[in-house]
Amino acid sequence: MTVTRVARSRAAKTTRATVLFADLRGYTALAERLPPARIVPLLDEFFGVLAAATTLHGGQVFHMAGDGMMAGFGVGHEQDGAQQALHAGHLILQNFAGVAARWRRELSIETGVGIGLHLGEVALGTLGPPGHKRTTLVGDTVNVAARLCGRARAGELLLSCSVATALDAVRAANGHVPMPVAFLQLPQFELRGRTAPLDIWCVPAPERVTF
Repeated sequence: MTVTRVARSRAAKTTRATVLFADLRGYTALAERLPPARIVPLLDEFFGVLAAATTLHGGQVFHMAGDGMMAGFGVGHEQDGAQQALHAGHLILQNFAGVAARWRRELSIETGVGIGLHLGEVALGTLGPPGHKRTTLVGDTVNVAARLCGRARAGELLLSCSVATALDAVRAANGHVPMPVAFLQLPQFELRGRTAPLDIWCVPAPERVTF
């Protein structure tokens, strides 16, 4: 008789955090035009921009695959990470703008980044088959952030009402000092599967801002 000892999965921990999703726009056209081996260094550069901005502002990358990334801010900390996630997202847009311009000039391709932020309760758990388990974030907060990212246009960052409320609390605590990153309210967003629309705000692409 052979006895196999199976390790029990660690219980998921619940925490309040801000989830950031970022996605490369124009990837389908890029993959169609370039050989697969040529795409690898481009994606490596893209993910380098995302990871550097996330780490700089205290976030943690939980997932990178294909042409997108999921990161968490404030995971396991007292702060909810809203301000840090906003700064990281804005930095991603700024830093990738130069990369996109170079790709346009050298490769004649149009690319950009769309970003979504949502704050709420998430479960921090370990998922995957034996030998390939990874720590990740799970929950409705993750789903909403992903949907906002999917709606964002190239060069835009969309944030939910929960993130906007947290940012207002930061401003109030600092004597209503203006946020370094400006954002504006958009019409409500109807999220598939939800009974009520979602209030959303936007950090728009510079070329769409009129003075």
